Amino acid sequence: MGRGARYTVSIGSGPFSLSALLAAGILTMLAGGAAHAATVLAPPAIGKPGVITYCSAINLPPMEFLSPATKPEGLDVDIGDEIAKRLGVKAAWNNVPFSGLIPAILAGQCDAIISDLFIKPERLKVLDMVPYLYSHEVVLLKAGSPKVPGLADLSGKKVATVTGTTATILLQQENAALKTAGKPLIDIVMFPENTQALQQLEFGQVDAYGVAYEPADYYMRQDPGKFALNGPPYFKILTGIAVDKKNPALNSDISETIAAMMKDGTYGKLLAKWNLQTDAVGK
Repeated sequence: MGRGARYTVSIGSGPFSLSALLAAGILTMLAGGAAHAATVLAPPAIGKPGVITYCSAINLPPMEFLSPATKPEGLDVDIGDEIAKRLGVKAAWNNVPFSGLIPAILAGQCDAIISDLFIKPERLKVLDMVPYLYSHEVVLLKAGSPKVPGLADLSGKKVATVTGTTATILLQQENAALKTAGKPLIDIVMFPENTQALQQLEFGQVDAYGVAYEPADYYMRQDPGKFALNGPPYFKILTGIAVDKKNPALNSDISETIAAMMKDGTYGKLLAKWNLQTDAVGK
């Protein structure tokens, strides 16, 4: 696109696998700033001129949620808006249930997904993903409930999750192990949105809620004394901004822009704003 040298790190479109990127320390280099990271100069490859449309399940605070004025806000929204600003376009947010995010982008309903989407091999078959955060999984309990040291200790208990999330998959995998051991299975109750799953825990309809650490921490801060964690996070994974493989130019634009944000300190400031410094890539 005539921009000269550029530094781009993404997963899915190039010769590097996720494990190779980690082994090479490329993610750490990205966090420290790259020699060629710079503000994007040319118009991005987007479906609607002047607007980059993001698909996001906007019900996972503090990552993405609606304000009382029904305006999208959160860390992912701040990052997406900053990317749009640096690309010289406006940001539009398409609120999609989590399980529908990938079908939506493949159907051309948006240009990119920013929605705490974990980088997984099956997703990399159809998407390119720019790593920009780590995320963690926990079990959220009502305050005063007996601690749950591990997923196996949820045997015979009712646990809320959101359809299509990693928490659901991990609980299903634990059920396979429990079945082999001849123990009662976890009663996994799936909901389309996090708000509904949290309400079930709050009202005592379930014993626990399998969810990412980021919203769990937010819920506890919003209502001190109401919820508690089962313990430290039991799972850690990279999160990525996803783009259809048919749009490598936009993938490169986003990767380059994230690198620039990391280098000039904007990335760190946004994480600090939402108390999520522990999720920073490179830590």
